[in-house]
Amino acid sequence: MARGQQSEQKRIDREEPELIERLVGINRVAKVVKGGRRFGFAALVIVGDGKGKVGYGHGKAKEVPEAIKKATDQAKRKMIHVPLREGRTLHHDVHGKDGAGKVFLRSAPPGKGIIAGGPMRAVFEALGVQDVVAKAIGSNNPYSMVNATFAALENMQSPRNIASRRNKKVGEIVSNREEQAISGIVEDDA
Repeated sequence: MARGQQSEQKRIDREEPELIERLVGINRVAKVVKGGRRFGFAALVIVGDGKGKVGYGHGKAKEVPEAIKKATDQAKRKMIHVPLREGRTLHHDVHGKDGAGKVFLRSAPPGKGIIAGGPMRAVFEALGVQDVVAKAIGSNNPYSMVNATFAALENMQSPRNIASRRNKKVGEIVSNREEQAISGIVEDDA
């Protein structure tokens, strides 16, 4: 292989996988100085790979494209891994809180879709979740909603993780979940 081909191959290998970017919001912000106001822009961006990794970032600059670029770079640095059940939904119900923003996230059966509003929908699309039911209570500020959603997703645990911590088999953990779901259905019918 020639020297030029080797460097080209290394460059291709280093490129990150295709990421999904969602712009959640752009705000015009002002800084008051002696001569008046200086205007800039703040951007909130969600970045994910569609396979369980997602991050968010916030950037400010004088121009919109530069603010989006800063936010995207920060989101790529702050990505977290979230375990997904069957690659399409959450393992269990979870809630998160940030300031006045509270969110409740519930796993959903196949075909349900993403039932979530605004900023939360962008997070789930970038994460690769196809079926989820989410409810935001309290603040509808996009920053609070995104922070609360990430607080909830950081609390998500897979059955494999729980089984290793309890020195049990994954089958025992999953069977307990199924038994509780069945007993919950029976109690609701009574």
